[in-house]
Amino acid sequence: MAAATTPAANENPLRDDRDSRVPRIAGPCSMVIFGVTGDLSRHKVLPAIYDLANRGLLPPGFSLVGFARRDWTDEDFAKLVHDSVTASSRTPFRDEVWQQLKEGLRFVHGTFEDDAAFHNLASTLKDLDRDRGTGGNVAFYLSIPPGDFPIVLEQLSKNDLAEPADSPAGQVKPWRKVVIEKPFGHDLKSAQDLNALVNTVFPERSVFRIDHYLGKETVQNMLALRFANQLWDPIWNANYVDHVQITMAEDIGLGGRAGYYDGIGAARDVIQNHLLQLLALTAMEEPVSFQPKQLQNEKIKVLSATKLVAPLDETTARGQYTAGWQGSEPVVGLLQEEGFDPNSNTETYAAITLAVETRRWAGVPFYLRTGKRLGRRVTEIAVVFKRAPHLPFDQTMTEELGQNALVVRVQPDEGITMRFGSKVPGSSMEVRDVNMDFSYGEAFTEDSPEAYERLILDVLLGVPSLFPVNEEVELSWRILDPALEHWAETGKPDPYEAGGWGPESADEMLARSGREWRRP
Repeated sequence: MAAATTPAANENPLRDDRDSRVPRIAGPCSMVIFGVTGDLSRHKVLPAIYDLANRGLLPPGFSLVGFARRDWTDEDFAKLVHDSVTASSRTPFRDEVWQQLKEGLRFVHGTFEDDAAFHNLASTLKDLDRDRGTGGNVAFYLSIPPGDFPIVLEQLSKNDLAEPADSPAGQVKPWRKVVIEKPFGHDLKSAQDLNALVNTVFPERSVFRIDHYLGKETVQNMLALRFANQLWDPIWNANYVDHVQITMAEDIGLGGRAGYYDGIGAARDVIQNHLLQLLALTAMEEPVSFQPKQLQNEKIKVLSATKLVAPLDETTARGQYTAGWQGSEPVVGLLQEEGFDPNSNTETYAAITLAVETRRWAGVPFYLRTGKRLGRRVTEIAVVFKRAPHLPFDQTMTEELGQNALVVRVQPDEGITMRFGSKVPGSSMEVRDVNMDFSYGEAFTEDSPEAYERLILDVLLGVPSLFPVNEEVELSWRILDPALEHWAETGKPDPYEAGGWGPESADEMLARSGREWRRP
């Protein structure tokens, strides 16, 4: 009989390295945020960093450097961080956590063209390394418009910030990483140019393109739903699935984003990244393992096989919201929004039909739609199954029976719904749709972390599973570009009233095949 092994003196005998329930804590490091005074940083990134610190997932010496043109001191920057944290953090405010985080806050004043500012940034990082033991590890977060990427990347390269200095023999070389927010270009050519530009400064393994949808618990739960259960595998194919609908609906308008949104539109803003990534997770084959490379390989295979269905006049739709009612409030139309071009052809609603040309999904249409000023805020993936080939009931017994569906709710009420037919209680045989619900909020006592918490921690840990690589970005543009080019040649988007569910052309798009959109 083999003797039991005795744990080393410095090991925890209750911890198994394979137990993923034990959270990994980021090692010594700094983060530099360009565009730190913007809405994204204040409402998402800074609160997520505090929440990570509050959960004990950041190292004690973690340091945060803000870079912006405002003539601020470190104390002014600390006030911005404090206000952002108290207003938007998920976890309760604790003064001892704040004081520890505050000690590592620094601010660098300057423009992106200012060489002196980047010299100052380099000096600041060296001082933090010496004083707080950050190990020379730095993540640069580009929370800035894509048009500013070239100058910032050039400055990082020119000031030797992108590549760490060699470490003494026997020591691990420090790392440098760059985090990029969408949009990743505005078409295939610009995405290829952007990827080439980024990779001249940072190797692809050091590039993290943030798609916050991939950090959401329910999106990751799609992988658990499909590959941890035998229940779905036999029917997750064209033999049983009629079609798939992936929806991201917003009940808000532009909300001050007119300058950003005009010329971009719903398809570029949402379909190219969020919805095509959700499609890839829905349609992908089982990976060999859950190592990052294996997951990326399977997503790339799906995107490589995905094509727009023709003719585009009949299989795509786009619209602009007009004045209407959002709840009990009257709202203006897109062309009356402050700062928006009244002659703009930018769409606020987009819907496309895709085919995944693989054996599993041959003949199954994937309908993707997104829009602003729709009936409610919701994101969901609905797998709609074929009707039973034979119903041994009279027509009157099944008048209210629809199609079976499995719906993964990404937001706001995260969970999963199964829709199936059940007999109505009573003396007569009547079959009607019912729902069976799983809700994250009710099933688990632990709150789900915000997407940015998970993604920022993965950046610092160097885990790239949830970040699209070059090939995924370029394949997504290759899928969408023909629709964008077609729309550019065919006049204006169709109007739809605010508070509704999109233009009539979108309903007609599904009606041609005898289908209809789900009402979330």
